Amino acid sequence: MTRSPSRHPAGHGPALPVSIMQRLLLLFCCVTPPALADVPADRPAPTPIRASKVILVGDSTTAVQGGWVARFCADHLVSFAACTNLARGGRSTYNYRAEGSWALVEAEMRTAGYAATWVLIQFGHNDQPGKPGRSTGLRHEFPDNLRRYVAEVRAAGAVPVLVTPLTRRQFADGTLIDDLGPWADAVRTVAAELDVPLVDLHARSRQLVQAMGPVLAMQLAQAPASQEQVAAALTGTTVDAAPSSAAGRAAQHALLEPMGQAKRAFDYTHLGDKGADVFATIMAEELARAVPAMRPLLLP
Repeated sequence: MTRSPSRHPAGHGPALPVSIMQRLLLLFCCVTPPALADVPADRPAPTPIRASKVILVGDSTTAVQGGWVARFCADHLVSFAACTNLARGGRSTYNYRAEGSWALVEAEMRTAGYAATWVLIQFGHNDQPGKPGRSTGLRHEFPDNLRRYVAEVRAAGAVPVLVTPLTRRQFADGTLIDDLGPWADAVRTVAAELDVPLVDLHARSRQLVQAMGPVLAMQLAQAPASQEQVAAALTGTTVDAAPSSAAGRAAQHALLEPMGQAKRAFDYTHLGDKGADVFATIMAEELARAVPAMRPLLLP
């Protein structure tokens, strides 16, 4: 007499005998966790941490790709400082708020549990004229927008820090063109007026880039320069530096720096890995000097 094969659900092996199942259940139900007596009796009570938060607000020269902040957060802050980069390319003091980005900053500032929250604010590039939907008036609107940001940071219980705009790297006859100078001056004025800590990144970056010269400064960009761009730099005057007025150069930058997704390409504004390393280090040094309370958080 032949034995018929045992039946079991498709895709499963044969059922275990009842006696084996009972033993397994007995084994698992009787496993007990380690006794509390195993915890060391002399373990000290934990000390609550005092964590801080650093929030970054600004344009593409502060953003993840094209700016200095990625290296700053990664290399120059201790682990007790959370670093939240909310900078976005193509933003000015106007459209950063209008699009809703500032509302996210306000929510981050009010997150409970942090001993201190610092908000670093850097604008200027997209506030220049010639950029539809972004530009602001230098005389009133730009400084008024900065004043409003400062007031709202303080109202949220956080600490504002104003940062002057990173320089561009265009030269004429061997001299660095200072097309962002008036916007840097406006930031300095607001900082002095409202007694806000100031990091003068514009001054430090201009000093460094001028010392490097037009050819070496090309190494700070996101991608290698073309042969035409290098040849022009060797003469002391970079390509696209032709407009003689600040307004003319700003309008030109409006065409060269359209608002949109960041992309790796050579220009005289955005930073590659080497540029990000250089200016993140400068920012850490200047923050330690301008904001003494942040020194324990910084690794210059």
